[in-house]
Amino acid sequence: MSQSISFKLNGEAVTVEVEGSESLLNVIRENLDKTGTKFGCGLGDCGACTVVINNEAIRSCMLAVETVKGQEILTIEDLESNGNLHPLQQAFIEIDALQCGFCTPGMIMNAYGLLLKNATPTRDEIIEEMEENLCRCGSYNRIIEAIQLAGKKMNSKI
Repeated sequence: MSQSISFKLNGEAVTVEVEGSESLLNVIRENLDKTGTKFGCGLGDCGACTVVINNEAIRSCMLAVETVKGQEILTIEDLESNGNLHPLQQAFIEIDALQCGFCTPGMIMNAYGLLLKNATPTRDEIIEEMEENLCRCGSYNRIIEAIQLAGKKMNSKI
């Protein structure tokens, strides 16, 4: 049965008429046309579908949309500001931390969630936080370096 579900997506109030059990990922991609968030495994194991909900990195493929009523959701599309890339996005480019790019939005959103909690994570803390985000191209060392660089850049602006 379809229901009206309202939440904030990238700072904008949205209301969708969908089955409440439908995945947040599907609603974001199909109903709200935010396709930066990717469908990977559909089981919450790869991290391609990561979004930030109330400042916490969450896998959206396993989350029923009805559970996000009234919450704030951030997708990769909203990290840039006024045409300027977020320091995380810029660091991924500078360090060449992406190859095919499919996992990159989920990696960046998971890293963003980490940096919200810990602006200067150690290499081990980054590895622990990012270990469930899969990259088939194997750019893990550069991803870690990019997250460290972004943390430094973000701290210098505080």
